[in-house]
Amino acid sequence: MTDANDKTRFNTEARPNWCPGCGNFGIQASIKKALLALDLQPHEVAMASGIGCSSKIAHWINIYGIHGLHGRPLPLAAGIKLANHKMAVIAEGGDGDGYSEGMGHFIHAARRNVDMTYIVHNNGVFALTTGQASTTGRQTRVTISTPHGAIEPPFSPTALAIVAGATFVARGFSGDTDQLADLVAEAIRHHGFALVDVMQVCVSYNPERSYKWYQERVYKLDSQGYDPSDRDKALALGLDTGEERLATGVLYRTERPAYEDKLQQLQEAPLAERDISRIDVSNLMEALI
Repeated sequence: MTDANDKTRFNTEARPNWCPGCGNFGIQASIKKALLALDLQPHEVAMASGIGCSSKIAHWINIYGIHGLHGRPLPLAAGIKLANHKMAVIAEGGDGDGYSEGMGHFIHAARRNVDMTYIVHNNGVFALTTGQASTTGRQTRVTISTPHGAIEPPFSPTALAIVAGATFVARGFSGDTDQLADLVAEAIRHHGFALVDVMQVCVSYNPERSYKWYQERVYKLDSQGYDPSDRDKALALGLDTGEERLATGVLYRTERPAYEDKLQQLQEAPLAERDISRIDVSNLMEALI
């Protein structure tokens, strides 16, 4: 049994095999810091992850974890939350997983406002499969899938999340683990769908976006008296995928009922705690044969 006061309770014996210098290490550290700050225990947290370098993080944090199909961590996370809405539920993956393969799930999870946190490692490439261009990659960038340069402009996941109905939208940087840990903790604490889009350094397949490149451009909104309830300003920041300045912090925050708040069948207790020993589904099974 894990000691409730053990500060290493989210560590695992296994160690990540990411490339040395990968931004995923910073994100992993930030998530563990956030869970400790919230005084959560391993059995109180579940993570659904997709496919990719980033999505292997579920193996290396001592919580409940499950891999889904490529681009599908959000429906898995929603199912976990509806089965046991007392748990802190995290969906996790990369920009290729969530903003390319899983775009439809991303939009509908935000629209429904399911109470869960979506952490996206946004490095502009499909890193696990050796660096193909993703939807957030720079236009004209040459990759193995765009040998003559990417034709499409990058899209903004933060702006899309706001328009789709997300009630908490933040942007962090994998090189600033203290700020990122605070953002993850705020996102988990928020009641509703929370996106934390993380500008993640990929040292192997997008080395031009290095730690130095980001450090010269990122700035913190909370140091500038920014109001995250202003939707128009949040959209303007979300749409800015520019090369010069990149805002980090909570871009947008509002309140509205979460999806599960409106489900009467969840009001009595979580589904996971219900006694199902007396439920007979034999008639239903016979009807389906």
